[in-house]
Amino acid sequence: MITLITGGARSGKTRFALSVAGELRPCTYIATAELLDEEMRERARRHRMERDERWRTIEEPYHIAKYVKDVTGVVIVDCLTIWLSNWMLREERQVEREIDALCSAFETAACHVIAVTNEVGSSIVPDNPLARRFRDWSGFMNQRTAASATGVYLVVCGIPVRVK
Repeated sequence: MITLITGGARSGKTRFALSVAGELRPCTYIATAELLDEEMRERARRHRMERDERWRTIEEPYHIAKYVKDVTGVVIVDCLTIWLSNWMLREERQVEREIDALCSAFETAACHVIAVTNEVGSSIVPDNPLARRFRDWSGFMNQRTAASATGVYLVVCGIPVRVK
């Protein structure tokens, strides 16, 4: 089972993901952000406080597919757009291959996958090529993930709306 949760920044996506996970066990949370500055470390600390002791946290900015394959119960991957930006800045030529590998891992996982992503295509056209490519790759990644998801939710102002 794959659930994709999308929406704008700070819209309540992670909080909703935790509620979708409910009482499933075991619980794994894969955090994709690299904690390179104090502000990101503080964000990660706040996110950790939202989860209770039943959650095992894996911090992995790149190779999340290999972890998803071995998880049982439920896994929250938070977030796909940060994971995408990590790959774009590391090796953009590998992005399509990595998206395919990740989606394949989701589709064959023995657990309930809850993937959190950002909807970045609802705004203005970015003014530079890297940002436009990021927007385009995000759209491709989200479409690819949503196609195999059993449920897709758009979270707006903390309110989840079922799309699929």
